[in-house]
Amino acid sequence: VQVVESGGGLVQAGGSLRLSCAASRRSFARFAMGWFRQAPGKEREFVAGINWTGSSTSYTDSVKGRFTISKGNAENSAFLQMNSLKPEDTAVYYCAAEIPNTERVFTAAREYEYWGQGTQVTVSS
Repeated sequence: VQVVESGGGLVQAGGSLRLSCAASRRSFARFAMGWFRQAPGKEREFVAGINWTGSSTSYTDSVKGRFTISKGNAENSAFLQMNSLKPEDTAVYYCAAEIPNTERVFTAAREYEYWGQGTQVTVSS
């Protein structure tokens, strides 16, 4: 399974970006998906996750009210709408996917098997 992110870039503080993620589909595969980020010198951290049905989401506290994760019409795609961006949001953002046996949201990196290469998001002050 390949995971591909797109949509990163450079934006001023207060601006918005929309990240997209698509996982190559296996027959009848369904995916729980998540976004993680890693800033220079820091560990990778959970940002947002959505279960395979799209009915449940979870966010890290620092992005609540600013970021929204959603699934596309295809079960193997997801988006991260990022509003009111701050310089501290600057990081490489990674999309992760997992074929689940549960409807809960996965928030730990170890729960995801498939990862994208990452897309850079830079927020200038």
